[in-house]
Amino acid sequence: MKFGLEGKSVLVMAGSQGIGLASAQGFHQLGARVTIAARGVAALDEALALMPGAIAVRADVTDPSGIADAVAAAGAVDVLVNNAGGPPAGLFDALDDSAWQSAVDLTLMSAVRATRAVLPHMRAQRWGRIVNISSYGVKQPVPNLTLSNAIRMAVLGWAKTLADQVGPDNVTVNTVCPGWTRTARVTSLFEKQSRESGVGQDALSRDLETQIPLRRIGEPEEIANMVVFLGSEAASYITGAAIQVDGGIVKGYA
Repeated sequence: MKFGLEGKSVLVMAGSQGIGLASAQGFHQLGARVTIAARGVAALDEALALMPGAIAVRADVTDPSGIADAVAAAGAVDVLVNNAGGPPAGLFDALDDSAWQSAVDLTLMSAVRATRAVLPHMRAQRWGRIVNISSYGVKQPVPNLTLSNAIRMAVLGWAKTLADQVGPDNVTVNTVCPGWTRTARVTSLFEKQSRESGVGQDALSRDLETQIPLRRIGEPEEIANMVVFLGSEAASYITGAAIQVDGGIVKGYA
């Protein structure tokens, strides 16, 4: 299989930790020129130590100027990975307008703005890959993740529509839908649930694993494998897709 990523410019948003970092490493290992953007300086420095020659940009994905800085640092972007930490958990009654607007800026507008910035180059060269990292919540709602379930569906609708518009330019747009994965976000969700329920985190984890056919939580690298594939030449005839990498937790057919 030929990935054709040697020398390609890859920009990974929120690429200093978790699935974002694993994805950046995957592209780096295949010879791409990788740029990662994230807020935390220490995490960026640690990530760079794992990827000699990569570029790191301190940027908040909710800030249009931060996105502009990241795109400028990466140069002409061939592959864009839209990624952001998920909005906070919470039931509907606890979420005010501010919480909803913040979720829109974090989850939807970060992807829209970054894509808007890189598309002209992709269309001009008639080659590009846009990969959105989402959640299996777009296939099956995750309890208590009201904001995530709702806004990620907006991203999915946008991505599917965009795929039709840029397909004639040989630009693909796809979405990866991770299941429960061993990341800092999942750890924080377990911590919150443990505080609220009084049940230990280990017990919560074991209970969750019984709902996953593979009986375990995924690793970031397992999600990154799909991200890198969709960002490569090998996935040249896949666009408008939303593919779950979830250990089988989604019970539906589609």
